[in-house]
Amino acid sequence: MQKYFIEARSLLALAIPVIIAQISQTAMGVVDTIMAGAYSATDMAAVAVGTSIWLPAILFGHGLLLALTPVIAQLNGAGRRDRIAHQVRQGFWLASAVSVLIIALIYNSKFVIDMMHNIDPALADKAVGYLHAIMWGAPGYLFFQVVRNQCEGLSKTKPGMVIGFIGLLVNIPINYIFIYGKLGMPELGGVGCGVATGSVYWIMFLMMRWYAKRAPSQRDIKLGTGANRGPDWASLKRLIGIGMPVALALFFEVTLFAVVALLVSPLGIVSVAGHQIALNFSALMFVLPLSLGVGATIRVGHRLGEGSVEGARVAAYAAIAVGVAMASCSALFTAAFREQIALLYNDNPEVVAMASHLMLLAAIYQISDSVQVIGSGILRGYKDTRAIFYITFIAYWILGLPSGYLLALTDYIVPAMGPSGFWIGFIIGLTFAALMMALRMHWLQRQPADMILHRSTR
Repeated sequence: MQKYFIEARSLLALAIPVIIAQISQTAMGVVDTIMAGAYSATDMAAVAVGTSIWLPAILFGHGLLLALTPVIAQLNGAGRRDRIAHQVRQGFWLASAVSVLIIALIYNSKFVIDMMHNIDPALADKAVGYLHAIMWGAPGYLFFQVVRNQCEGLSKTKPGMVIGFIGLLVNIPINYIFIYGKLGMPELGGVGCGVATGSVYWIMFLMMRWYAKRAPSQRDIKLGTGANRGPDWASLKRLIGIGMPVALALFFEVTLFAVVALLVSPLGIVSVAGHQIALNFSALMFVLPLSLGVGATIRVGHRLGEGSVEGARVAAYAAIAVGVAMASCSALFTAAFREQIALLYNDNPEVVAMASHLMLLAAIYQISDSVQVIGSGILRGYKDTRAIFYITFIAYWILGLPSGYLLALTDYIVPAMGPSGFWIGFIIGLTFAALMMALRMHWLQRQPADMILHRSTR
C-alpha cells in the first residue's frame, strides 16, 4: 500500500501545475468572450461563433503533438536522453505542417459560417475577421505545445503552469489595446481578441523556448546540433501513429458537444441557457481529471522507460484511485451547491432551475468521466492510443449522441425529455468509455512484460 501512496504523491506533484496551466488556457477563451461582450453583444457572439470553429481545429493539432509526452518520458526513463532532441525537432516539423493545414482551413472558414442558417451578416463578418486574426497564432500555439510536452515528458510541469498564467495576464491588456484601439492601434472590437490571443500564443512559445534553452535540467537537449535536423519520415510516421488517434478522439469530443448545443438550440432560451451553464461548469471540473491524465502519461511512460512493468502498473492504479477520490469530491460539491453555482451565471429562476437539474446529472457522470480521461492518459503512457480512438468514437457517437437524441427529442423510449435526455446520453457514453478504458488497461497489463516493454519503445 505504501508504494501506491508514494506514487500518488509523485502524480499530484506533476498534475497540480498542469491543472493551473489548463485553467489559465481555458480562462483565455473566457476573457476573450467577456471583453468582447463589454464592447458589444454582436462582437461577443462573433467571438463565440469563431471559437466554435477554431477550437476543433487547434485541438486536433494539440492532440497530435501529445504523442511527444510518452515518447520523451520513455526515453528519459530509459536513460536515452541523447535521442530526445531529435524527437523534439520532429515535433516542430509536425507542428509546422499542421499549422499550414489549420491556417488554410481557417482562412476558408467563411464557407462554414455562411452555411449557418439565419446568421446576421455583420456577425458573420466579425466572426471571419476574428478567425483570420487568430489563425496566425496557430504556429505559436503548437510550437508552445512542443516545448511544453518536452518539459512535461521530463517531469517538469511547473514551467507550463507559470507561462500559461503569465499568458493569461498578458492577454487582458493586449485585448484591451486591440478591442478599443489604444496606443495608436486600430479599434477592432471582437476581431481584436483574435489579434491579441494569436500574439499571446507567440509570446508564450518564445518564453517557453527561452526557459527550455536555459534550464539546467535540459541543457543537454540541444535542438541546434545533430546531423539530422531535417524531417525524419520514420520518426514523423511514428509520432503521427501515436498522436492521430488522440487527435481524432479530441476532435470527436469537441464536435459532439458542439452538435448537442445545436440540437438544444430550437428548445428555447431557458433550455439553451441552462445547458450552457451546466456545460461550462462541468468543463471547469473536467480540468482536474484531464490534468491527472497528463500526469499518468508521464509516470507510466517514465516507468516503462526504466523497464519496470510493475512500476507502470502501480502508477496506473494510483492515478485511477486519485482520480476517483477527486471526482467523488467534485461530484458532491456540484450536487450540494448546484443552485448557488447556477446563480453566479444567471438570476432567472427558470434558467437556474434548468441548470441545477442538469448539474445534478453532471455530478453523476463525473466519476465515469474521470476514469475514462485518466484511462486515456494511462493508455497514452503505454502508447496504446488506437484503442483510445475506437473507445471514444463508439462511446460518444455510437452510444452517447444517439441515445441522448432519442431521449431528448423523441417519444420512442419515454416522452421527450429535452436537454436532460442529452445529459443522460452523456452518462451512458462516458460510463461505457470508463468501463472499456479500464478493461483495456487490465488486458494490457496482463500481457507478457517483454511485449509491454517492446510496445513502449516504438
